[in-house]
Amino acid sequence: MTTLDERHGEDAREAAGAYRPDAAVPLDQLTAIQPLFAGSKAANLARAARAGLPVLSGFVIPEGAGDDPAALRRAWRDLSDSGARPLVVRSSSPQEDTEQSSLAGQFASVLDVRGWSDFCTAVRTVLDSAHRPDGSSAPMAVLVQPMLTARVGGVMFGADPVEGRADRMLVSAVRGGPDSLVSGEQAGTNYWLSRRGRLLRTEPPTADSLLTPSELRRLARLARRARQVFGGPQDIEFGFARDEVRAEVGGGHHNTVGGERLWLFQSRPITAMAARPTRGARLLGPGPVAETLPSQLQPLEEDLWVTPMARGLTAALDIAGSAPRRLLRTVPVVTTVGGWAAADLRLLGAAPPRRRWLALLNPAPGARRLGAAWRVGRLTAALPGLAADLVADIDRRLAQVPAPGELPGPDLAAQLRWTRGALVSLHAQEALAGALLHEPPRSRTAAGAALTALAETRSLGIPDEQAATVAPTVLALTAPNLRGRGRWPRGIHADSVPGSAFTSAPDTNDPSPSPSISPSPSPSPTPTPTPTSHHSPTPLTAARTPALPPRESLRLRIRWVQELQVRLVREAAHRLGLATADRAGLLRWPELAAVLDGEPLPGDLHARVPQAESPPLPDAFRLTAEGTVVAERTGTDGKGDDDGRGVSGGRAVGTVWDGTGPRPSDAVLVVRTLDPALAPLLPELTALVAQTGSPLSHLALLAREFGLPTVVGATDAVQRFPPGSRVAVDGTTGEVRTGEVRTGDERTGDGR
Repeated sequence: MTTLDERHGEDAREAAGAYRPDAAVPLDQLTAIQPLFAGSKAANLARAARAGLPVLSGFVIPEGAGDDPAALRRAWRDLSDSGARPLVVRSSSPQEDTEQSSLAGQFASVLDVRGWSDFCTAVRTVLDSAHRPDGSSAPMAVLVQPMLTARVGGVMFGADPVEGRADRMLVSAVRGGPDSLVSGEQAGTNYWLSRRGRLLRTEPPTADSLLTPSELRRLARLARRARQVFGGPQDIEFGFARDEVRAEVGGGHHNTVGGERLWLFQSRPITAMAARPTRGARLLGPGPVAETLPSQLQPLEEDLWVTPMARGLTAALDIAGSAPRRLLRTVPVVTTVGGWAAADLRLLGAAPPRRRWLALLNPAPGARRLGAAWRVGRLTAALPGLAADLVADIDRRLAQVPAPGELPGPDLAAQLRWTRGALVSLHAQEALAGALLHEPPRSRTAAGAALTALAETRSLGIPDEQAATVAPTVLALTAPNLRGRGRWPRGIHADSVPGSAFTSAPDTNDPSPSPSISPSPSPSPTPTPTPTSHHSPTPLTAARTPALPPRESLRLRIRWVQELQVRLVREAAHRLGLATADRAGLLRWPELAAVLDGEPLPGDLHARVPQAESPPLPDAFRLTAEGTVVAERTGTDGKGDDDGRGVSGGRAVGTVWDGTGPRPSDAVLVVRTLDPALAPLLPELTALVAQTGSPLSHLALLAREFGLPTVVGATDAVQRFPPGSRVAVDGTTGEVRTGEVRTGDERTGDGR
């Protein structure tokens, strides 16, 4: 389209004839509703006006309009009253405001345009914004309307895009027009409404009410009418202004109350809705299973540790009568999501039932518990003896296992099969002991005994990385891991012992077989390690285990069996010619068993890649049909004082970037405001965090379209998250955390 050139003055432009006669098309003409002709923004307004919605009058300079500056000046003169009334000059591209993409804020808008010269400059500014950074240009029409001084303006969604709810509306309002809101300069006051306009909640709850209940009902009515006109919920920019502009397109009732009208400035489809869990989705969370399996797992680790745990807990729940067998047969108690272990919180009793009153009236749980009461009563008395028998059996079997290097392939597979069955029994009894027996004193826990053993081995000059070889009780401080010697689990840190240097240094390059796990079954109050050379560790038979309560003894044996599995898998990886045990972790258990029995390695093993890094799971969440994690919102959204508001769902972990210097491959952009100028960066980001901003701003809308986890209102984010630090971002809960995320075999500085 030919742009106006001011170098020769207004008269020269008129003489040159820059536009054809159709250079200015009023919005009330039929051709204005054609997006390819007038652009989507102008076409939507023309369509809304013809349906009787409150749209200001105006005209559009179509894409490809010809030379007729006189016609354009006449249109400007009529609309602006020869410059007495300010105008708004806005982009209207066929590529924006569509059902697929909004391109919100990507093109220019110029407000408060006065005078013919300023109008020509504004038109040129809008047309120039069609040129993109990659050198391409978008087709561009120009929309011109009167400028209103609104008392209150904002954005209204006919559905809640942040929470993905179609049965609610979301309104965000600020004083004045909506421009400061959509640009991210102001956060606004948010109102959640029912479809009929009933106020459900306000955020922040202590904010001054900018909109009255009557105005909220008028907005809800406008949203319902726009939905009927366009066939779906709309993203609407609105304003309440005094009736100082008489020129409007179309007829009908225009919601004039007390001298103020509700005006529709823009309407476009909602292009991105937050993910919603499937109906009846289970409430999941890491819960107590994270104490045993705190790390992100690879496929073989899931089969070795999660599957036996799920079977053991299922057996415990069945014995205790805590859940119906039909449900236990169809729903796994423990599963994995993105490699992280998660439990059904309701089955484990960690969350209340959905309908408490109905649960009270339901006779089935009571009858089920009554039927199990006799078993449980006898079990409570017998459980310590049963646990002691199981512990003795596990210890005896461990003492009989030769070094992994001495086992032929089929025997390696047989030992792994036994360990999986042993873990089922251990997890079942450990769960029952935790539910039925009294908690032990802090001085008699496996972790406490392990710390004591670690302090004693250190006093003997034994390196921490060899402490478990001398005193197997130390393994209670670590989590199982095929990629290293174990790591500190959640809640237990190396600094629990002064000067601790206990690490998880990988030893996968050492081809020598690891010593077998052979703890002595005879208990003693404290471990009695034997001094050894740093280069010649004593087998684990040298240590005696302390006397522990049943549950703690079972927990310790779980860790011992897991360690035996780790050593068996490392030996198998060495024999199979795999570079590290990490590669063996990409196998499933049936595949490894088949290979150890003489079958070849899977042909696609070389193409398999480790589990992609992801942040830890929320404390409670549900899954969508596609398996997306949606954090469960609590009454306060689980926020701390520094937490922001999630405006674009999803979870990610990455490296903080401030927008300057080299961009990390997993960049989490941390900024002060959601400036629309940042839009070109969004496709290359992992997540976005801002100190200010609104969930309905243009950049937040674009982030939802890109599926980019985004948090706004994160207090002092720029100071708290310096460039280069590692963070985990939850775009649903609004949490941004550092310092705890750990994946693979190393500890990173991110997480919650």
